[in-house]
Amino acid sequence: MRAKTLMYKPVGLVGGIAAGAVAGVAFKHVWRLVSGSDSAPDATDRRHGWVEVILAAAVQGAIFGVVKAAVDRAGARGFEKVAGTWPGEK
Repeated sequence: MRAKTLMYKPVGLVGGIAAGAVAGVAFKHVWRLVSGSDSAPDATDRRHGWVEVILAAAVQGAIFGVVKAAVDRAGARGFEKVAGTWPGEK
């Protein structure tokens, strides 16, 4: 494994943690706007139907995917500017 690839590992780890936190906050805001509820339904909560549970999971997954991709891409671009190479590139 190349030294620059190893140098990027902590950047990617911190970015992943940050992405998860940002996505969680974004999902809570979006879910509150969509449903009027402060929290998304739990899959095992009997009070919520299939549609609501699956919709919440789909929205949460989409938000997480978009935020994670944006943070990963920004981290890779920043690393490229500092290190002179794209992470993982030979």
